Amino acid sequence: MEILKRIYYFLVHTNLLIALAAIAQCALTYMILQLPINPSILIVEGTTTLLLYNLSLYLSLPRDTEKSPYLRTRWIGRNMPVFWVLSLLAFIVCLFALWQLHLITWVFLGVIGLISIAYAVPLVKFKGKRLGLRQVPGLKVFYIAVIWSLSSVGLPVLELYANGEAIDWYMANYLGIVKILFLLLCTLPFDIRDYEQDVQYNLKTLPILLGKRKAIGLSYAMGVIHILLIYFSPYSDPVKMGMVLTSLLVLFLFKSLIFTTKKHYHHVYLLDLALIVQWLIVWICLSWK
Repeated sequence: MEILKRIYYFLVHTNLLIALAAIAQCALTYMILQLPINPSILIVEGTTTLLLYNLSLYLSLPRDTEKSPYLRTRWIGRNMPVFWVLSLLAFIVCLFALWQLHLITWVFLGVIGLISIAYAVPLVKFKGKRLGLRQVPGLKVFYIAVIWSLSSVGLPVLELYANGEAIDWYMANYLGIVKILFLLLCTLPFDIRDYEQDVQYNLKTLPILLGKRKAIGLSYAMGVIHILLIYFSPYSDPVKMGMVLTSLLVLFLFKSLIFTTKKHYHHVYLLDLALIVQWLIVWICLSWK
């Protein structure tokens, strides 16, 4: 049990967990739409996610990481060589995989990358201050969900289309919308957890605008709406079953761990793990059909 805990913390602290989640969500798109997997797309999805999350983490590091109240920040400060080695490896592997992709996909990735960087890096000057999209009130969770949907659904679909594959656009677009809602479901609890910290940084996140209690209620409501959308989706019964089971698992985590009075800072990262578990459950359901 202690070994699993150490592995979990290592994956969280290095952003490898969220990179694996991105790969899993991309693979899930191929599985649901019954399209051939392109390994280069999975590699690009995982490495770019790792690089962007590392960039955001690096920019938010305090000068003295040892004084941070957060275990993850202190861990990064003590293990910067690991941080830089993983980032360099991700960059090299990403470049190699990019050479395998169509030019249209490069342009699409460039647009997503610019939008992602605009969130992490303060590029726009307003009233003498440089601001990023992160400072736009209430935008954060919607922004993350849309970017993830574009990369995990739009990216593989566009590359397949560019290579002449027949695409069912209704199924693909429906999946994009469903993923946005599921990603909102898995993202909003992070902002609820960081409520006090975001108040200090003067960030107007959704929980700050709505209040904690309403934000928690919204999380449960999104879970129910997601299940209904899956029920009426054009996908096969095993896919529906797998996705519904994952949503029920997330709602269970809300009730038992995430929104309990006894809170643990790292419990919410189980929702990143849920992005991987969703792929696994759907795969199991399809294997049993």
